[in-house]
Amino acid sequence: MPTIASGADYQTIITTFEMTPGTCYDLLDELKGAYDAFISQQPGFIGAGIHVNDARTRIATYSQWKKREDFQAMLRTPEMRERNRKIAALCKSFEPVMYEVAESYS
Repeated sequence: MPTIASGADYQTIITTFEMTPGTCYDLLDELKGAYDAFISQQPGFIGAGIHVNDARTRIATYSQWKKREDFQAMLRTPEMRERNRKIAALCKSFEPVMYEVAESYS
């Protein structure tokens, strides 16, 4: 399970997806399949979470990787490129952004 902590030595990627309520569950199935069968098996993967808003119009994923290069290598694989084409067809937009945890509170 991902841990949110400032000063941690890993990369955090938050990806937001915008879709219609009619495609939300199809997109959710694609994302779960990608994490279950492929992404979670890649070198450097630490953990991830998938979040869906109440209106079923947005999904956000939170993933952590040991190094930036691990995440980038996963994105460049033929399998992930094909999966991203399917994901893109189900949503209006999606954008992965790499973040550094500036601070955390509990």
